[in-house]
Parts: sequence; C-alpha cells; structure tokens
Amino acid sequence: MIADFPDYLRRMSRWTMPLAMAALFTACPQYRAFAQKAAPVILGIKPEISQLVVAVAGSWTAFRGKLQCYERLGKAAWRPVFTKPVAVLLGRNGLAWGKGVLSGAGSRIKREGDGCAPAGVFRIGRVYGEGAKLLAGARYPYHQVTRRDAWVDDPENPLYNRHVRIDPGKTVPAWFEQERMRLGDPAYHWLIEIRHNSDPPKPGFGSAIFFHTRRGTDRPTAGCTAMARGDLEQVIRFLRAAAKPHYVLMPAGEYAKYRKLWGLPVSGE
Repeated sequence: MIADFPDYLRRMSRWTMPLAMAALFTACPQYRAFAQKAAPVILGIKPEISQLVVAVAGSWTAFRGKLQCYERLGKAAWRPVFTKPVAVLLGRNGLAWGKGVLSGAGSRIKREGDGCAPAGVFRIGRVYGEGAKLLAGARYPYHQVTRRDAWVDDPENPLYNRHVRIDPGKTVPAWFEQERMRLGDPAYHWLIEIRHNSDPPKPGFGSAIFFHTRRGTDRPTAGCTAMARGDLEQVIRFLRAAAKPHYVLMPAGEYAKYRKLWGLPVSGE
C-alpha cells in the first residue's frame, strides 16, 4: 500500500509520517476516499452498553450452560458481578443463531417450534411478573401480568412475537385464550424478555423468548433460558435500564471465535 504514496512521503521518518499523511488525506480527496475504503468495519458491543448477561453452552446441541453477569465503567474491562457463574437450562435441541443485535455465521438458524435457544447478542426487554411490584432492590421497567395479557406465538397472527394487553371493556379476540400469558405457573412468576426476533418480528423465526425459573434441574426449555428462582431474582436485581443491558448466548467454540471481535468479556470468570 505504501507504494501508492509519493516518493518523499516514503522517505519520511516514523515521527513525521503520521502528520504528513493526515495533511495529505485532508488536502487530497482521492487519498481520503482510499483511507475510508480501507478502514476496517468491526461490529461489536457499543460503548454505551455497560451491562451484559452472558451464557455459554458446551456445544450447539447442549441444553446446559453457565451464566454470569458483567458490568463495566466507560472503557474499563468487563467485571463479573456474581461470585461464580450459575447453571442455566437452554433449548431441548440446543442452540441456533437468532435474530438480535449481533449474530454469527452458520447454517443453524432459529425457527418457530424448533426447540432451540437463540444464539447471538440480544437487547434485554422489560420484566413481566404476577406481583403488583417488582422485587425489593430491583429498579427496572416492569409490567404486571393480568388475565388480559398475551404473548403471540402464532406466525399467522399479525401480532406475532408481541406482548398484547386487551383493555377492559374491549372484546377478547378468538385467538387470545391460546396465547394468554400463563397465570399461576411458578416457572413464569418472573419473566425477563430476551428481544430475539423483535425489531421487527419476522414470522416463523421464533417468539416468546424469556429468562424464567426452571422446572427442574434436568428439564430443558423450548428455547428460553431457565435457572433457579433465586438466580433469576439475582439477575433482575442486577439489571439497570440506563446501562442498556444485553444478553449474550453462544456455544463455547463460537464465543471464543467472536469474543475479541465483538468486545465480549473473558468467559468463565
């Protein structure tokens, strides 16, 4: 590439070269355009994001993983928050790339009903729950689930993968009972939305992905991330809206491949 520059620039010292190059790019549009084309484009975690929830599975087909929460201040390194990672259960058929903020390359793509948890990086939405208030010590956007709340997982419904609340006094649509958010189920007492396939939803690519309480130590999910209730409540207390929290889920091999490129924490801390 240096051969493209004039002779006198090639002979300049390493101290004066940067200044001369800056002047040249400012004065010469063709060199400025060349520099813009040559600059690498690296997609990763944006600087304003200061909270991550990270889960890593052993492989694409694994339904178990370990989860850790991380935070950072400005440009400082990611710092683990929990004393040690907690155990999580994932999709019964493992993982597949989802539709979020960042997604890797591969043929395993999340689809509706495939039993896979979506892999990638996703915004974390609000917390849903049956209580009138959020947990003591938690400060995060919260919605109390009532008998008029639903989450649509039918790809044929125009409200696919959206939270719907039917206002009192309005007629309940025919599809509502099938899509109603379950009430009285301990596994769904608290739900944290994982914004997979949400911006906007694409029919058939997966819906209703949450963090929730596990049903047992050996029972995988249909695509959510489940854990012990105490661990879930730790995550809820960790979240802060101003920190723009995101969820990272990948198999260990993919995490190692994308960690530096995306600016992720060192896993396992």
